[in-house]
Amino acid sequence: MTHQPHTREVRRPRSIVVAASLQLLTVIPFLIGTFVVLLYGADAQAAAEAEIVRQGLPATILAQHGINFGGSETLAIVLALILVTLAVLNLAGKGVGRILSWIFQPILFAMGVIIIPGQLFTAQFMESSFKNSGDSMLTRIDVPALIDAATHVMPGWLLPVNIAKLVLTTLGSLLVIILLAVPSARAYFRRA
Repeated sequence: MTHQPHTREVRRPRSIVVAASLQLLTVIPFLIGTFVVLLYGADAQAAAEAEIVRQGLPATILAQHGINFGGSETLAIVLALILVTLAVLNLAGKGVGRILSWIFQPILFAMGVIIIPGQLFTAQFMESSFKNSGDSMLTRIDVPALIDAATHVMPGWLLPVNIAKLVLTTLGSLLVIILLAVPSARAYFRRA
């Protein structure tokens, strides 16, 4: 009679499942935003440049000041890959996933507080920036008309996606940090 070693299956606590699910949910608006920029970014930039010309200014003024509605989405892709990796590590009970989540989620929270509102309130941030630039050409730009021209090219459902991104990067990050610290999560990482 052979003796089978007793392997006790470690049950994944709900706190870990919810934390990893939040990390994976946060990936979705980043990927949708990347998709939108790839599909519509060049047209949005062209519409913005046409609006600048309509306002009597050179179209190149946007590029000269680093304003690009079809900008690079490399950061969004990197963030999505990090979040997927952390979720997988956390679900597997790897302590490194928990530790890296505690490092990364506050960074994502800060980005959510600082960067993402700029995507939701672009006109207000840009108008303030232009007024404080000291550049007489920038202060002449009708920013709401510029933003309207660029956003009319984008799909109408992009605003709810950006709102979801803001909520998930801020409140979602805080919740992930808390969920990974509860006693059931600590026990899971110790046993797994």
